[in-house]
Amino acid sequence: MKFIIGIGGVTNGGKTTLTNRLLKTLPNCCVVHQDDFFKKPNEIQVGEDGFRQWDVITALDMEAMVNTVKGWQENPVKFARSHGVTLSHEAEGPDSEQREIHILIVEGFLIYNYKPLIDIYDKCFYISIPYEECKRRRSTRTYTVPDPPGLFDGHVWPMYLKHRKEMENNCCTIEYLDGMKSKEDLYNKVYECVQNSLLNNL
Repeated sequence: MKFIIGIGGVTNGGKTTLTNRLLKTLPNCCVVHQDDFFKKPNEIQVGEDGFRQWDVITALDMEAMVNTVKGWQENPVKFARSHGVTLSHEAEGPDSEQREIHILIVEGFLIYNYKPLIDIYDKCFYISIPYEECKRRRSTRTYTVPDPPGLFDGHVWPMYLKHRKEMENNCCTIEYLDGMKSKEDLYNKVYECVQNSLLNNL
């Protein structure tokens, strides 16, 4: 059985931390990080707000991301091996896709804003945190391309609000998570939801 989990949310909401924890505990689990599909800085357009448009879908090579997800869908065992994921002994055998659970986590800030991806998820989660906390966390992070002054208020937060509204209009099956809760609480809630969904799908 193949099962795809979406973990979306606001920048610095805790998506990657949650994903990495789930990777260690869910069986035969692989991940696709949306951040791995950013285009090169010189390919990112400057918008009317005067900032390079990092927080929009066109900043990402979404076609390559979809193809990566399709690669997992076509052959999760081969995908896992090529990404250095250790599979259970049973998952390595013939016909393992029918007998064993294979899980893919798709993680990113715009994973519910691209039509070819919207229908692939078996379970969708979205982490939110308030403006002040998001700004505080963002200011403590070091990025490959540093944030220029005013980027958060001038581009990052307005784009988050725009894309969240767009997402809410496109997807109705998202489970919202409070990113102000402890990492443990978030993990326990998602892990339990996933386990229940897997049992219902068996």
